[in-house]
Amino acid sequence: MTVGVGPRFVGREAEVAALVGEIGDGSALVVVEGEPGIGKSRLVRHVLGEAVGRTVLWCTAPALSEPFPLGPVVDGIRRLSPDRVPDGLSPMAGALRPLFPEWARLLPPPLDPLETAGATRHRLFRALGELLDRLAVDVLVLEDAHWADTTTLELLLTLVASGGGNRSLVVTYRPAEVAEAPALLRLTSRSPAGMRLVRIALGPLSVRETGQLVGSMFDGEQVSADFAAFLRERTDGVPLAVEECVRLLADRRDVVRRGGRWIRRVLGDLEVPATVRDSVLERLTRIPGVGRRLLETAAVLGMPADAAMLAEVAGISRAEAGEGLAVALSAGLLQESGAGRFVFRHGLDAQAVGESMPVSRRRLLHARATDVWARRAPDALERLAHHSREAGELGAWCRYAEAGADVALESGDDRNAVGLLLQLLDTEVDTAPDAVHGPAERRRRLATKLGEAVFYGGAALGDIVDTAVEAIHRVIADPRVGKADGGELRLLLGRMLWRAGRRRAAFTEFEATVPDLGHRPDLAGITMCSLAMPVVPGWPATRHLGWLSRAEEHAARADSTHLRVAVGTARAATLLLLGDASAWASIGALHRPTHTGPRDMSVHATGLLNVAAAALPWGRYEETRGLLRAAAALIPDAEHHRVAEGSRLIEATLAWHTGAWDGLAPAMRRLADAETTEVHDALVARLLAGLVRGASEAGLENETELRTVARQLSVLGIAEPVALLPWAFLGRRALQDGDAQRALDVTAPAAEAVAAKGVWLWFADLAPLHAEALARSGRRAEAEAFVGAFTRAVEPSLAPVAAGAVHLCGAVLAEHDEDVAGAAELYRSAASVWAGIPRPYDELLALEGVGRCLLADGRRADGRRADGLGVLRDVRTRLTALGAARDGDRIARVLREQGEDVVRTWRRGRRGYGDALSPREREVLVLVARGLTNREAAEELFLSPRTVGRHLESAMRKLHVTTRTAAATTAMEAGLLATGSDSASDGTTH
Repeated sequence: MTVGVGPRFVGREAEVAALVGEIGDGSALVVVEGEPGIGKSRLVRHVLGEAVGRTVLWCTAPALSEPFPLGPVVDGIRRLSPDRVPDGLSPMAGALRPLFPEWARLLPPPLDPLETAGATRHRLFRALGELLDRLAVDVLVLEDAHWADTTTLELLLTLVASGGGNRSLVVTYRPAEVAEAPALLRLTSRSPAGMRLVRIALGPLSVRETGQLVGSMFDGEQVSADFAAFLRERTDGVPLAVEECVRLLADRRDVVRRGGRWIRRVLGDLEVPATVRDSVLERLTRIPGVGRRLLETAAVLGMPADAAMLAEVAGISRAEAGEGLAVALSAGLLQESGAGRFVFRHGLDAQAVGESMPVSRRRLLHARATDVWARRAPDALERLAHHSREAGELGAWCRYAEAGADVALESGDDRNAVGLLLQLLDTEVDTAPDAVHGPAERRRRLATKLGEAVFYGGAALGDIVDTAVEAIHRVIADPRVGKADGGELRLLLGRMLWRAGRRRAAFTEFEATVPDLGHRPDLAGITMCSLAMPVVPGWPATRHLGWLSRAEEHAARADSTHLRVAVGTARAATLLLLGDASAWASIGALHRPTHTGPRDMSVHATGLLNVAAAALPWGRYEETRGLLRAAAALIPDAEHHRVAEGSRLIEATLAWHTGAWDGLAPAMRRLADAETTEVHDALVARLLAGLVRGASEAGLENETELRTVARQLSVLGIAEPVALLPWAFLGRRALQDGDAQRALDVTAPAAEAVAAKGVWLWFADLAPLHAEALARSGRRAEAEAFVGAFTRAVEPSLAPVAAGAVHLCGAVLAEHDEDVAGAAELYRSAASVWAGIPRPYDELLALEGVGRCLLADGRRADGRRADGLGVLRDVRTRLTALGAARDGDRIARVLREQGEDVVRTWRRGRRGYGDALSPREREVLVLVARGLTNREAAEELFLSPRTVGRHLESAMRKLHVTTRTAAATTAMEAGLLATGSDSASDGTTH
C-alpha cells in the first residue's frame, strides 16, 4: 500500500488570513515562529506559492557549521533571475561582483576599496537593496532564520530600518534556537519604522486537522476519528511528524481500509521517522555531559518527572540534576509540565533519544526506573510493566503486565488489554510467580481474559481479532489444556467471532463446543439458544428448530432462571423469524419479568431485543415498540450498556419503514463511523443511511454503496431480514429503469436463499419485484407459480407486511396482463395495508401504481385519466414531503408527459446573482480557503465534487482569477468571506 505524493495544506485558517491580509496591504515584517516540523514553511509557501502579480524572493538558510555570508540571499536571487541582470543598475551595483561572479561582464565596474569593513558592508547592503528594487521583489522570505549568518540578518535589519522599501519581509525561525542568533533577536524584538510587525506563532494541529492531513495523503479519503486521535496523541499534532509516521505505517501495512475509510491496526509505539530522528539527534549532540544524561533519563521515563526522580534514575546528585536541567531545557527538547516536573515536548523526540542510547545503558535506566516506581507508586502497573520488560526482567514483567491487563479490562480499555495479553501469550515461561497451577493454567487464564477483551472491544480492534483467534486456537489445541477448559474457550471464541460479524465461523465454533460443556449446563443451554436463531445462510429451518428443541429439553432439566428466560425469548425469536405465527401467543408473557438478579435481567433484556428484531418482518410495529419498551425497562437495573445500545438499530429500522427519515441518514453515518460500533451494526447503519439517501438523491453512488454493503453482509455470513432491504431497493430501481434482467439478477439469488431456508416472510419486500421481473422477462407462468408459492408460505392475516406484498404481487400480474382496472384495485388494497402499518413510502409507491393504472385505463375512459393524474399529483407531493425527492421527480416527469404544468423544484442550481457571488459559491470559497479539495468540500456541503467544481469555476470567473488560491484570497480581501452569515444560505429551500 502506498500513500499519495504529499499531504495538502490543512487548518491554519486564522494564520492564512493574517498573512494574506498583511502582505497584501503595503509593507510588513511578518515573523512566523514554531518548533521543527510545525509547518512554518508550509504556511508561507501555501499563501505565497501561487501569489498572483507578486514577485517573491525565496531565501533559505542552511544548517551549516560555517555559513557563507549573505549566502541565503545570493542563492535566492540566483534562482529568481538565473540568466539576466536587471536593467538600470547604478554604479553602486559594482559592489555585487564578488557575490555574483557569473554576472561580472554585465555588472558595472568594480568600486574602489573603502577604509573600514563597516563602510564596505553598508555599500554592499545599498547595492543589494537596489538590486531587489530592480528585480521588483514584493516579498522577501527568509526561512530558517535561526541558521542564517549574521550578515544576512544585518541586511534584513537594514531593509527594515529603511521601511522595507515598499516590500514585505517574512521570517521563519525556531524560538528555541534564537539565543544563538542575537541579530535575529534584534530583528524580531523591535517594531520597525514604517512597517507593521506581525507575529504568527504556529501551534499543533487539532485531531480534526490531523485527520484531514492524513486523509489528504490517501487521495482525500476519510480516516477514522480513532486513527486521527491516535496520531495526534503520538505526534503531538506536529505536521511533519504526522506525515512521516503515516508513510511508515503505510509501508508497514499498519493502515487498512474498512467500511469506506482508513483505520489503523492495534499498534504499540510508532517507529521514529528518519527526519524526526535526525533533527533530534542533531540537537542532542550539542548538549554536554549531565544535560545529556538527564535527557536520556527523561526519554526512558517517558512521562513528567520531578528533579528528584530524574536524579535517582540517572544516578546523579540533586545539585547536578539542577544544573543539567537548565542545559536540557535550553535545547528545546525538554519542557516543564506542572510545577517542578519535566518531560519531553514530544513523544517521538523522547523515543529518538531513547533509541540512540547503547542497549546496556538503556536497560540500566529502565531497571532503576522499575525500582523507583515500585517504591513510589506500586500500583502504577503500566509503568512497572513497561520498565521491567525493557530492563529484561521477564518474571516481573509477566506479573505486572497481567495485573495491568486486569485493570484495563475493568476500566473498559480493551485495546490495551488485548495488546498486553497477546504479548503474554507469546511469552513462554515455565511458571510465573503467581501461576501456582503451572503453565497450562496460566495459558488458559490468559486466553480467557483475551477472549473477554476481544468480545467487549472487538468492534474497535480491527484485524487484531484474527491474531486473537489464532492465539486462542493455539491454547485450545495445547494438550495441557483440558476438555472442559477447551470447551469454554471455544464458546468464548464463537462469541468473539459473532461480535466481529463472522456468523458462519461463530456457528461452527458454537456447534463444536456443545459436547465439551457438560460441566456447565447453563453455558450449554445458552449456546443451543444461539444455534437456534435462523440467522446463518446455508442452514435449513429444520436444523435451527432441532437446536431449539434441544435447548428446551435442556432448560427443563436445569435449575437455572436465566436459562429458562433465554430459552423462552429464543423460542419466540426463532419462530417469528421462521414465520410461525404461534410465537405471538407467548410474547405477552415475555414482558413480565419473574426474576430480580442483574444477570437474569440482562439476559432477559437481550432476549427481548432479539424478539423485537425478529418481529420487524411481520409489520406489527406497535407490538415491536412494546418489546423495545420492555427491554428498556430492564436496562437500568441490569446495568448492561450494550443492551441499551442494542435497540438503536431496531429503532432506526423502524424509522426507515415508518417514514421517520428526518436526520436518520447522518445519525446512521455517525454510528457506522464510530470505532466502537460492531462490524454488523456498522454495516446495517450504512445500509439504512444508503436507503434514505438513495430515495432522496439521484446518481449511482448510493446504489453502489448499497450493493457493497449487501455483499459485505453476505460475505460475513449474515442472513437476516434487514440484509434483504438493499436488494429490494436495487431491484425496484432496476424495474423503474426498465431493466427487468438487472432486477432478476438482484431478486433471483435472494429468492433461492429464502426458499432454501424456508423463511418466506423475509421476502415480502422482494416478492412483488421478483414477480414483476419474471413477468417482464417473458416468464409469466413462473411469475404466477412463484406468487402462489409465496402466498401459501406466509400468513397474510397475521402479518400485515405479507398481506401488502400479496396484494402487490396480484397487482403486478394483473397490470402485466393489461387488466388495469383490477390492478388499480389491488394496488389500492396494498396501499391501504401499508397505510395501516404504517409504511408511508411503500404506501405511496403502491398509490403510484394506482395512478399509473388509472392513466392506462383513461385511454378507454377519459374520466379515469383525470383521476389518475390527481392521484399522481398527490403522490408526488407526499413523496417530496417525505424526503423521497428522487421518486417525486420521476412522477413529475410522467405528469409533464401527460401535459401537466409541473413546477420544477429548484435544488442547488445557480440562480441569477449576476456578477455577485451566490451563497453557495461563497460557501465553497470558504472551504477552499481552509485548504479542502473539491471532494472534501462536497462532503461538507452534501454535494457532488462535480457540482462543487462548477461553483468554484463560476466564482473564479466572477472574481477574474484563474487559480483556487487566488479566488479564496481575492474573496477574503474583498470581505466577501468575512462572516458566517455572509456565506450562509439566502433562505431558499435547496
